[in-house]
Amino acid sequence: MDGSVSTEPLFRAAIVIPVYNHEEAIGPTLASVLEYGYPVLLVDDGSGPACRDVLINLDRQYDERVQLIRLAQNGGKGAAVKAGLRHLFALGYTHAVQIDADGQHDLTDLPTFMATGKRQPEALVTGYPRYDASVPALRYYARYLTHVWVWINTLSLRIKDTMCGFRVYPLAKVVELLDQESCGNRMDFDPEVIVRWAWRGWPVENLPTQVHYPIDGVSHFNAVKDNVLISLMHARLFFGMLVRLPKILSNRRHV
Repeated sequence: MDGSVSTEPLFRAAIVIPVYNHEEAIGPTLASVLEYGYPVLLVDDGSGPACRDVLINLDRQYDERVQLIRLAQNGGKGAAVKAGLRHLFALGYTHAVQIDADGQHDLTDLPTFMATGKRQPEALVTGYPRYDASVPALRYYARYLTHVWVWINTLSLRIKDTMCGFRVYPLAKVVELLDQESCGNRMDFDPEVIVRWAWRGWPVENLPTQVHYPIDGVSHFNAVKDNVLISLMHARLFFGMLVRLPKILSNRRHV
């Protein structure tokens, strides 16, 4: 060693997987994730007894490679992700990779997501899906309504997809954001947090990723409740965009 001090930014990453009653899918998903050698945090979002027991057994099976935290009651995907991000930040990790429990994400892309996060440690790295034939047609087309609203609310097309749950978060920045601003606790979390991230002028990196729907046939998207929450979120963000308009335009000039 020559005694010089490295200027390379610290990158210490772990995987966070929110889980709610995916007792069939979580085992194979976790096994696939662990092949890449990263520590994994499972967040049990108030699952029923069957999934709870599976998660406890997985935690025991994989020892130090897997950690489990359990929320007392179901709060929604966003609540589970937020709990996981805060937990990993408190443990000293610099970045967290969010992956869904149902096996829909193509984990062969994980090294690319990690490499991009390490190369651009200040950026939120988000996937934009390439779907196979398993995607429900209604969800495929309906999600673009959310995209359009996000493009309006950010005055930008730089976010290619707003609802993909395959992301790399810089933990210091995202925890700062969550401490200062409210973000949804259910399916509204993914689009809302990335809009509020963009409002601050922070960088976003988009990566293509293959998505297929899910191996256990379980979806926790409630067509009525979650669409109402997402609609209210878009309305709230629209008025928030109007208030922040000068700052958003200023940030765009410096991106």
